[in-house]
Amino acid sequence: MAVERTLIIIKPGAVARGLVGEVLSRLEKKGLKIVGLKMLKMSREKAEELYSVHKGKHFYEELINYITSAPVVAGVVEGDDAIQVVRKVIGPTNPKEAPPGTIRGDFGISITQNVIHASDSKESAEREIKIFFEEEELCSYSRADEAWL
Repeated sequence: MAVERTLIIIKPGAVARGLVGEVLSRLEKKGLKIVGLKMLKMSREKAEELYSVHKGKHFYEELINYITSAPVVAGVVEGDDAIQVVRKVIGPTNPKEAPPGTIRGDFGISITQNVIHASDSKESAEREIKIFFEEEELCSYSRADEAWL
C-alpha cells in the first residue's frame, strides 16, 4: 500500500443540502485523514482549470456553471491507496449507477449534481490539489487509530 493524497470537492448542491459533515464523516470512518479543508466560491478560472479535461464536451458549460453557482468545500484526503479508496466510497459518477451505501448512490441527483468530485488518478490528484491548496496549507498528523492499522 502507498500513502497518497487526493482532492475532493463537495459540490454546491451538497453544501446547500447540509451534506458536508456526512461526506467528510464517511471518508474519515474509512480510515482516511483530512489534511486540508476550505470553503470557497469557485471562480470560473479555477473551475475551467479543474475541468480542463472536459473542455469541448457537451456537458462542459453545465459543469462549469454548476460548480461556480454557490460555495463548495475543497479538501485533501490522505491515506493508504487514498485515490482508490475515495473512488470506492463515493461510487460511480452517475448516481443512477452508484450502489446504495456509496456517497453518490445515497445522495446524488444527476451526473452533474453528484455531490462530490474526487481525483481519479495520482496525476490528476497532484494537478488538482495545486489548484486549491499551497503545500503549507496541508497538515501532517497521526490519527489515534493508526497504531492499530
